[in-house]
Amino acid sequence: MEINLISDTVTRPSAGMLDAMMTAKVGDDVFKNDPTINALEAKVAEFFGMEAALFFPSGSMTNQTAIKLHTQPGEQIICDKYAHVYNYEGGGVSFNSGVSCKLVDGNRGMMKAHQVESAINPPDFYHSPLTSLVCIENTTNKGGGACWDFDELKKIKTVCSNHNLKYHLDGARLWNALVAKSENPKDYGDLFDSISVCLSKGLGCPVGSVLVGDAQLIHNAIRVRKVLGGGMRQAGFLAAAGIYALDHNIERLAQDHQKAKELGEVLESLDFIKKVEPLETNIVIFEIDESKLNTDDFMAKLNAHKISIIGMGQGKLRMVTHLDYTDEMHESTLVILKSI
Repeated sequence: MEINLISDTVTRPSAGMLDAMMTAKVGDDVFKNDPTINALEAKVAEFFGMEAALFFPSGSMTNQTAIKLHTQPGEQIICDKYAHVYNYEGGGVSFNSGVSCKLVDGNRGMMKAHQVESAINPPDFYHSPLTSLVCIENTTNKGGGACWDFDELKKIKTVCSNHNLKYHLDGARLWNALVAKSENPKDYGDLFDSISVCLSKGLGCPVGSVLVGDAQLIHNAIRVRKVLGGGMRQAGFLAAAGIYALDHNIERLAQDHQKAKELGEVLESLDFIKKVEPLETNIVIFEIDESKLNTDDFMAKLNAHKISIIGMGQGKLRMVTHLDYTDEMHESTLVILKSI
């Protein structure tokens, strides 16, 4: 039995999802004539109480499109030093939009409002880049699936409003935060100028992300998506997976969270584990005490049992629970960890 805990992107469509995909009605989405794409976009927009949405092949493309729409070349965005848009999108902020990042030293990928305000460049000081956008990531990938405090997000919104800044949410794993904290998605729609959500992580779809915003933003996003090569034709087969996931796979994220919590508890009980990051959702980040066990040896022991995890650099290892990580796999993993 192979157990893949590298990421929640490794899932494959379930039987029900495949059936929805194979029976989807499709058209040409480049001409906005794919009925299933249109239905998915309307469904996601309504979910967040926003005016419109647009389907993309990837979350990096949704984020990059939002940044492009909210900024001008030479300007600067504010984000945490752990932010996905800075660390894991290939330098796209500079390549695609010609903007730089002002990095904030937050806690597990989460900034405070006063830190954001301190990072804003004086708008009349033309020697420094003009600050134009604040980017938030919820949950934070590099921060171990941490969930933002919504009150802090509202405080940052006030800072943005006071300084005429746009406000974008990289919500690749926002579904996890909504379930973990029993939050209302429409509250997020009220707060942010744009939201990116991923369908191919916790929700188990094979492909796809969605950008949500007001009607004018999404109208403009169609052109940017085209420039970035994101226009697809009969993509309704993929959108059908998204509709199925929204109907069936959100509430079950609580199961992934519980399994991650149990993995964390076992890891904390092992004397060669130096640290386990606080656990809120489906990401477990931990460090090995090298004086007791070499990290490479630990990885080799897991590989011998056909368990795959990933290193994040700086001595940190990561496990991510997901739809295809079954109860049987979970019980086996717990036993194997205890035996090392």
